Amino acid sequence: MTDATLARGHGDPYHLHGGRPHEGPASKRIVTGYGFWIFLLSDIVIFSCFFAAHAVLLHRTAGGPSGAELFDLRSVAAETAFLLLSSFTCGLAMIAADVRSLRWYQIGMAVTCLLGLGFLALEFREFSDLVGRGAGPTRSAFLSSFFTLVGCHGLHVSAGILWLLTMMAQVFAKGFRADIMRRLLCFALFWHVLDIIWVAIFSVVYLLGSAA
Repeated sequence: MTDATLARGHGDPYHLHGGRPHEGPASKRIVTGYGFWIFLLSDIVIFSCFFAAHAVLLHRTAGGPSGAELFDLRSVAAETAFLLLSSFTCGLAMIAADVRSLRWYQIGMAVTCLLGLGFLALEFREFSDLVGRGAGPTRSAFLSSFFTLVGCHGLHVSAGILWLLTMMAQVFAKGFRADIMRRLLCFALFWHVLDIIWVAIFSVVYLLGSAA
């Protein structure tokens, strides 16, 4: 009896797989990546619904102010710059993680966190200014859709910053283990998707809203 026959007999004694080895379940890395992409796609679907609602309610101002009267594009441009730069520094942090450079990884993530906080500070100032001018979310359907869409994105950025700080602490305490690298990849995907959604908000909500 040959070695190949013995291997086939012990590995698949009933020849259920036609002589082909059974590969087993997918690795945890593949399962995690697949599941996280499903989460991101579901999040994009939710934002798509908010965008659709905002497009329908854009001119439903109930006699109140429109976007052209309310939006400060200079402040929104600064928010956009902060978030896009944070995506760049997040990418640099991931490169540092790939080469196992703890120092540059922590620096990149710290700068990403500061830029994200700067974005949130500007957005909070914008919301406070609108409410102070009597243009809160209950003023009109247009403002309700605006606060819902932009506020939901801000909540996602806030959650991303908490996740970022958690990953900084985990890498500092445990190093670049395989499970931590998977979480870092998921975080980077999440952060970049938030940037893509913000570009859509900047274009559709602010630029088109200011021109309407």
